[in-house]
Amino acid sequence: MFVCRFRFLRQVCPKFFFVSVLIVVCFRVINNDFWGFTPGLGVLRTVKTLTQCYDRPMVSQIVQKGPFWVLTNYIKASKRFKCHESVTITTQGDFTFLENLSTLVERWEGPISIALYAPGTDFGRTIDSIRYLRHCDSPLIAKFVTFHIFFDGEHTPKQIVKPEEDFFDCGQNPPFRTNSTYKNSKNLLYPINVGRNVARELAQTHFILPLDIELFPNPGFIPKFLSMIARNHPPLNRPNPRVFPLPVFEIESGLKLPNNKTQLRELLTKNLAIPFHKDICFSCHNIPDLQKWTQLNETHNFSVFSVTKRQNEHQHWEPFYVGTNFEPWYDERFSWEGKSDKRVQGYVLCLLDYDFMVLDNAFLVHKPGIKKITRDKKRLKYEKKTNKLIRERFLPEMNFLYNFKNNCKV
Repeated sequence: MFVCRFRFLRQVCPKFFFVSVLIVVCFRVINNDFWGFTPGLGVLRTVKTLTQCYDRPMVSQIVQKGPFWVLTNYIKASKRFKCHESVTITTQGDFTFLENLSTLVERWEGPISIALYAPGTDFGRTIDSIRYLRHCDSPLIAKFVTFHIFFDGEHTPKQIVKPEEDFFDCGQNPPFRTNSTYKNSKNLLYPINVGRNVARELAQTHFILPLDIELFPNPGFIPKFLSMIARNHPPLNRPNPRVFPLPVFEIESGLKLPNNKTQLRELLTKNLAIPFHKDICFSCHNIPDLQKWTQLNETHNFSVFSVTKRQNEHQHWEPFYVGTNFEPWYDERFSWEGKSDKRVQGYVLCLLDYDFMVLDNAFLVHKPGIKKITRDKKRLKYEKKTNKLIRERFLPEMNFLYNFKNNCKV
């Protein structure tokens, strides 16, 4: 019946038909992700209502964080976002990892908050690296990326200066392409969870995606995710606290990053891609029903594929997920060298009875290159210290604060 009326209007009342179509298109542009690039005004209004979030000022300060000094919002992105308008990637590293930033921002096309560890003379090379990226690399870096700098009080740089915004010699080699760092020369541990918390805390949006800088999401993530939140269909309207894990994959060196799930499935079928850390710690990143997730055909929108707990076969899961700053903070006593830096946070999420809502068409891909098991003798002693810290301090504290649950494991 509807189709008949539709054809009748087109034939008998062409002007009315044109106006009607125009109204429908305008309505969809305003209320939905019609063009597939930015969420519509209707979606954003609904997200604002559902989250009840508040906008945050972007203030530059020098603040103390335990034994570290932090220069917050040290170099700001030119584009600002209200709390409901986007999703912020929060990440961390030192200047030698900044070669990954242009790929990350070009696939994300949204706000990124990055905390850079820059003790001693690494500070100057960090600033030079930022200047190079903003002047000589992708223009999206200056538009979307806000940089925060942190360093130990005992390794304060001799001079704190901001990068000049005038001419920069783009003919020189990128400053971040080196293995020689002040951090390594002084045998400093990398305080990864300090960086994670700094980047998280300073994000301007309600929803955040804490990532390692070598992990890249599939393009078009932000409008699809916000549209899913705005629809608020089951199981999204459950009462439990929730996060949204993304399946993670590795691909062979030299391959182009897949842009969508269909391309990813082709790589998996040809054994050119594998689940993240499959050969190192498969249980750490094995999502529920991975085979079923892989076989499920791609659709235009995002939906929740499955809801599970961090228990039983997933008791050692340490996923990367979309969450908010209401989630527990990362324990800053843990370093990258000692490992388990993310797993301890997963334990707290389990104690708090979080729902892990895996998305159907969203994923992450690590920088190309399949990882193999290697033994780092230098890290072994730090792993032993970490395990002792977990056993003697972390577990008693968390079980007291959040109540022990037999099904929760580190």
